[in-house]
Formats: sequence, structure tokens, C-alpha cells
Amino acid sequence: MSIKVALITGGSKGIGYGIAESLLKNGYKVAITSRTINSANEAAAKLVEFGDVLAIEADVKNFQSQQGAVNLVIEKWGQLDALIANAGVGNFAPIDEMDVELWNDIIDTNLTGVFYSIKASVEEIKKTKGSIFTISSLAGTNFFAGGAAYNASKFGLTGFTQSVMLDLRKYGVKVSTIMPGSVASHFNDHHPDAENDAWKIQPEDMGKLIVDLLAMPARTLPSKVEIRPTTPKG
Repeated sequence: MSIKVALITGGSKGIGYGIAESLLKNGYKVAITSRTINSANEAAAKLVEFGDVLAIEADVKNFQSQQGAVNLVIEKWGQLDALIANAGVGNFAPIDEMDVELWNDIIDTNLTGVFYSIKASVEEIKKTKGSIFTISSLAGTNFFAGGAAYNASKFGLTGFTQSVMLDLRKYGVKVSTIMPGSVASHFNDHHPDAENDAWKIQPEDMGKLIVDLLAMPARTLPSKVEIRPTTPKG
């Protein structure tokens, strides 16, 4: 079997970690990024039992950093077959209490950061006729009070990714927007608890979704996927 290589931004914990584990178990070589090399290395030390993993320090808010991450992947494995643009932040405040720094951090990470990740990797993905996944949110179609910045970032990300899908499918590149609801992750400084978070989507569920989408026939493209807990918390 020819090798397959994936790059996951924000892959040291939560959704990104779950996707990394699933891809490794399915034969992919996987690079994970984190803002600190210590976090990336700690995750890689656990993931290595499942396959070949590369830890990279990179900040999605910096284009040169994203280009450097892609370069490291190419130097190590010579190709890039899948990008999972997962890194994101979630902070919430009503508009009259939101400061400019909060707005910029959310938009720069959740929206511009994904643009940087895709821009840095798109030529390599075109070579392999690979796949790009962005992790949006149900907040990218459902707005709520206190979510002005987060909603804006995810509405923007959903629209951005769908436009990129139309740009790249002529090259045989598949682009999908994944829009999860409540996930048992470290999002917004949450600390997952096996008992209290059991009703939520689990990181490994997100991993299986990505694996299943990658296994779809080449002629078929699920371009936007909503995923939510089967039964909401009572």
C-alpha cells in the first residue's frame, strides 16, 4: 500500500488528537502541530504506539509558521495527502463587553488561521489529489447571544471552505467542512470528564468520521457534514 500522509493543526489534544489516532490506526503517517513543542511532543509520545508521527511547533496565526510546518512534512515524507485544519479557539462575550483583542484572536485563529493552513499546503495537496477538511461548528449556521466573534469566525469558515471546495475540485482535490455540535474536548478551557461528557461526541468519533470520508469513492464528495450528539443532555 502506498503511504498516505496527513497534517493536523491543533493535534495535541481534543478533536485533533482523536483524528490523529484514528488516521494512524488506519495506516497514515501523521504530523500534528501545537503552539508549543512540548505539547506536540507529549501528544506524539502517546500517539507513536499507533504509527509514524511527527510533532511540530506552529502557530496558525502566522503564515510563515504554517508554511514551515508543511515544509517539514514534505522533508520527512515527501508528500501531503490530507490537511485537517482543526486548530481553533472559543471565547464568548456580548458585543458591549467584547474587547478588540478578543475579536482579533478568534477571527485570526478560527478563520484567517485556516486560510494560512490551506494556502501553505494547497500546492502539495494538488500534487496528490488529496483532501482538505476544516473543522467548523454548528455555530457556523446557528447564532447565539454572546457568540458574535465565534459565530462570525465559524460562519466565515463554513462559507470560506465551501468556496475553496469549488476552487479546488477541478484539480481532483476534495474539500469538506465538518460542523460538529458538542464535543468532549478541551475547547474553551474545558476539561473533559468521562461521566459528565459521555453524552457528547467523542474525539474518536470525529476521527472515525474523517477516516470514513477519506474512504469515500473518488467520484463522491460530502462537502459539508453536520454532526451532533444523538441525545442532548437532559
